[in-house]
Amino acid sequence: MRMHASCVAYDGRAVLILGAAGSGKSALALQLMAYGAALVSDDQTLIEKRDGWPIASVPPTISGMIEARGVGLLAAVPARPTRIVLVVDLDQREQDRLPPARTIALPGRKVPLLHNVESPYFAAAILQYLKAGKADR
Repeated sequence: MRMHASCVAYDGRAVLILGAAGSGKSALALQLMAYGAALVSDDQTLIEKRDGWPIASVPPTISGMIEARGVGLLAAVPARPTRIVLVVDLDQREQDRLPPARTIALPGRKVPLLHNVESPYFAAAILQYLKAGKADR
């Protein structure tokens, strides 16, 4: 399955970033990369079910490239195929301070879903999610 999405990974856990053209998928991926995440793919992501998990990988024709608007295509060492543990939908704006648990169906299983949080800490919060998950309460 091919999705119009960007994807980055940290320590074997990936976030899939969804959104319309110009919504900021590559910008969020670049912010996460600046914090230490590795690029899986930009703009187009391949997803397959493996061992009961959705696995993200890059189409060969765009491997190792990410677009920075106004700068151009940048080189990046692509991460290997990685298990998707979180999806962010940039087209949906989060309205709740403490949002309800949401999921999205991907090949293999349902994965937690976050809506766009228009705040400077959003990328840092996503990276922390990749590092440690969400606190159980």
